[in-house]
Amino acid sequence: MRGQVLSAWEPQVRSILRIVSAFLLAAHGTQKLFGFPVNEPRDPVALLTLIGVAGVLETFGGLLLLVGLWTRPVAFLLSGQMAVAYFLRHQPDGLLPILNRGELAALYCFVFLYLAAAGGGPWSLDALRTSRP
Repeated sequence: MRGQVLSAWEPQVRSILRIVSAFLLAAHGTQKLFGFPVNEPRDPVALLTLIGVAGVLETFGGLLLLVGLWTRPVAFLLSGQMAVAYFLRHQPDGLLPILNRGELAALYCFVFLYLAAAGGGPWSLDALRTSRP
């Protein structure tokens, strides 16, 4: 009985997972691009560098996921970005994510891969667009 009740809420919980993950990812992107919300002095980021491209993808991809617009392709792109981030930045520092501080990139990679397969849930602009006659 309890499993059926929880299963009934799966689409809404998927939307919550998308919203929270997107908000956190967008904060990483704005930190890279604008130094916000972390207030630390830094040089401007060149957009045509790995960190610049990552900042743009995280900021704008995160915002698209936050509102649930083009969820599947954006989530697929961000899943790939997180895999690249893990293997280029973290994996050279050690084999295991907990040792190389790559657990967040690995987790984002699989959360976004799930959203690419499952969609953004009912609380998304995608759901609103497809429900119109």
